[in-house]
Amino acid sequence: QAQLVESGGGLVQAGGSLRLSCAASGRSFSKNAMGWFRQAPGKERELVAAVSWDGGSTYYKDSVKGRFTMSRDIAKNTVYLHMNSLLPEDTAVYYCAGRSLFYSDFGRSTYEYDYWGQGTQVTVSS
Repeated sequence: QAQLVESGGGLVQAGGSLRLSCAASGRSFSKNAMGWFRQAPGKERELVAAVSWDGGSTYYKDSVKGRFTMSRDIAKNTVYLHMNSLLPEDTAVYYCAGRSLFYSDFGRSTYEYDYWGQGTQVTVSS
């Protein structure tokens, strides 16, 4: 059974950094497009960063460009979200998601992803 497990969240001061990890198990996700979403209280879940199956195309939400970087370690079956210069508005639960192998490119909506982690809380204090 395929499973995604996020870790690395926590409480950090504004300007600080965190690295989120999403470890996959049960099968390889090396050929899946992957994404990182976040959901703040009272708001919809939104795409923050995504990568196509081969890394050829990437997406970053405008407000995180230059601050967040998504990467993947094929050997470890893990994707990462490196977050620098964190702002209080980055506070949210962050979710890792994987698309079906049928799709080579990433999706921009939650319904386009078939695999989800349980989420990890990121809180940025001002």
